[in-house]
Amino acid sequence: MTMRRRLSACVLLLLVLAGQQAAAKKYAAIFNFGDSLVDAGNLVVDGIPEYLATAKLPYGMTYFGYPTGRCSDGRLVVDFIAQELGLPLLPPSKARNATFHHGANFAITGATALDTSYFVAKGLGKTVWNSGSLHTQIKWLQEMKPKICSSPEECRGLFRRSLFIVGEFGGNDYNSPLFAFRPLEEVHEFVGDVVNSIGEGIEKLIAEGAVELVVPGVLPIGCFPVYLSIFRKQPEMYGGKSGCIKDLNTLSWVHNVALQRKIVELRKKHADVRIMDAKAEAEGVLRGGGRGGVQLQPDVQVRRARRVRVRRPLQPLELGRHPPHGGVLRPHRQGLALRALRRPAHRRQPEPRV
Repeated sequence: MTMRRRLSACVLLLLVLAGQQAAAKKYAAIFNFGDSLVDAGNLVVDGIPEYLATAKLPYGMTYFGYPTGRCSDGRLVVDFIAQELGLPLLPPSKARNATFHHGANFAITGATALDTSYFVAKGLGKTVWNSGSLHTQIKWLQEMKPKICSSPEECRGLFRRSLFIVGEFGGNDYNSPLFAFRPLEEVHEFVGDVVNSIGEGIEKLIAEGAVELVVPGVLPIGCFPVYLSIFRKQPEMYGGKSGCIKDLNTLSWVHNVALQRKIVELRKKHADVRIMDAKAEAEGVLRGGGRGGVQLQPDVQVRRARRVRVRRPLQPLELGRHPPHGGVLRPHRQGLALRALRRPAHRRQPEPRV
């Protein structure tokens, strides 16, 4: 099993099994909010920007047979959750002529927990290229209500029978100052505002009628190839087992601890609401010795798939926009990308066991 599929399966299990009672429950719909990790195509609904590689093959080729705007060659974690719960894949909320009675995916690539104005005030406007924050996505939900309900009471009833997945949020909030090479101490000062913004978003959804929510934390930032490439550290600054940048992973840990405290606070305030804390324990996968283990190191190739690999350092603006190989495929892959593709049999991409 590849690291990416192991990581997806790990996160999926944590999301779905965060509460066995919730996982066994029959939901009427799923409403999903987030960034590129769960964007099902909102970014490309109004057209495909030239720079956006995720709207072109080989993205989407292993399951759908064509690009969907997902930052994946197949399905996303939220897709597996929907299928496991017996629901159709969630359409992007901006899709035209789509039916949203079983839910919608409001996530959009580049989304932040904080509104764009926050970053502009800190002189970071150029590092936030998308204004689809959590609170903007909640506005999209509110604007959608007349399409799926005949009255506010009917919407509240639907939302009470639905699962809300809120995030992850925070990754792009921290990318903004990190890509501007702000001191890490300054980046840590963002944590309280980011977590409070997520908490405010959760309360807005509860006010709309949500009673079952899953709130993922951020992944270990120090393990991202883009950061391993642009931040060169002394050997002692890397994890001995993971090869990840320790002080960046500390930032992720601080965020997740603060988020867990916020969730505990909200549980006490809203005793009739289930808020599930999904801990994406990706570090265990990255450390994992033995079969399938992955160790990231700063001075080796960060990706290998046959003959396609990273040949040069990644630049910050490439994250989520360009494939690591620069869009240049070897002939044996060009033929695969050009021919007509069909949805493969599922045994070619085994389902995670949940």
